Amino acid sequence: MQYFGRVRNLFWATAGVGVLAGCEPVPTDNSHRTERLQAYSHAAAPQGAPPGSCWGLDHTPAVIETVTEQILVSPEILAEDGSVESAARYRTETRQEIIQPRQELRFETPCFPELSVEFLETLQRALIARGYYDGAITAQLDPKTERAIRAFQQSFGLDSRILSLDAARRLGLSAIDLSQF
Repeated sequence: MQYFGRVRNLFWATAGVGVLAGCEPVPTDNSHRTERLQAYSHAAAPQGAPPGSCWGLDHTPAVIETVTEQILVSPEILAEDGSVESAARYRTETRQEIIQPRQELRFETPCFPELSVEFLETLQRALIARGYYDGAITAQLDPKTERAIRAFQQSFGLDSRILSLDAARRLGLSAIDLSQF
């Protein structure tokens, strides 16, 4: 009978753990993937964008420089013989200047349904082939993949971790719209 009691307590203890574990959602790879892929939606489309097109919205931070200057408070005073009676006095003034303001980047992207596991694997392979990515083929838009996307896109002037449609086309991952030629 004592053995049965231990088994019953073990059952209720494990059942309780299962109930407690259900209290907080456990993040899955899919939820993480969905969060990263929200950038590839219709929501960021500018007014007048072609119907059904998807747009990325990213921001570049402002570039701020700290400037330190010596400001003359009182000039030196010279004696008649040219010697210095009183040295010049300066105060140090430090301020920050915005060299480049924060910018909003809006550009066309592949749409979310196109970003399948196969697409993301091919994206990582294409970035490896060009020397921008040295990680494993995971089919995930993880930080390492996003850094590789940013490095590749910076080579043609777009500083964003979000894959642009132009970059996807340059990598041979998306069809080129021939109607514009």
